[in-house]
Amino acid sequence: MRAKPEDWWRVRSVGDGVTHIDEPHIREFYRCNVWHVRGRDTDMLVDSGMGVVSLRDQVPLVTERPLQAVASHTHFDHVGLHHEFPCRLCHAAEAHLLRAPTRENTFADKYVTDDIFTTLPPEPYQSETYTVHAAPVSRLLWDADIIDLGDRQFEVIHTPGHSPGGIALWEAATGILFSGDIVYDGELIEGTSDLERWQYIVSMERLLRLPVRVVHGGHFPSYSGARHREIIEDWLRAKGR
Repeated sequence: MRAKPEDWWRVRSVGDGVTHIDEPHIREFYRCNVWHVRGRDTDMLVDSGMGVVSLRDQVPLVTERPLQAVASHTHFDHVGLHHEFPCRLCHAAEAHLLRAPTRENTFADKYVTDDIFTTLPPEPYQSETYTVHAAPVSRLLWDADIIDLGDRQFEVIHTPGHSPGGIALWEAATGILFSGDIVYDGELIEGTSDLERWQYIVSMERLLRLPVRVVHGGHFPSYSGARHREIIEDWLRAKGR
């Protein structure tokens, strides 16, 4: 049994001009949160999902106005549809991966099987041949850069540890944090090298210092600033910090 294209995406407003978009036929652990943010002069898309059904064809919201498509990092489940948007932003450390993605460097070879779905995507999708399309970056992002939507400004926070070019986006005016995969309310996937372990700790300590009101992560439901602090403090405590 396969899902219909029109049933692939789920869309709901979460307030603050933010819309949550996701792929409900992917099992929760592998299901990426896609975030659409309304701005005065341009909108922003944080991640784009796995890419097995077109966002532009099925979610009119993403085509209504000029849009900046930001990659929190370049794992397959987060950048599958970046090629559908002409304005693409990514941290400089991973821009080469968006320019030339493979099954290996996007981790599709490790995780993409039929088992990650509750209902398979529409034909002609096949897990064995799934790949992310090339999407050369329009703007390289660095730590402390600003993504300007006209009336809203998001600061780029480089958060290596899960991936070399992982970023979070911080809107100080509202206390909103888009955290990518460095922190969310679920099982975190940490790097395995000594460098990655150290980077993860530094990234978590940076995010702990922010006066967060709400966190929209790369996976699992959004949560409060109090829960944000609890998650990070518990994680750091387990690391002996």
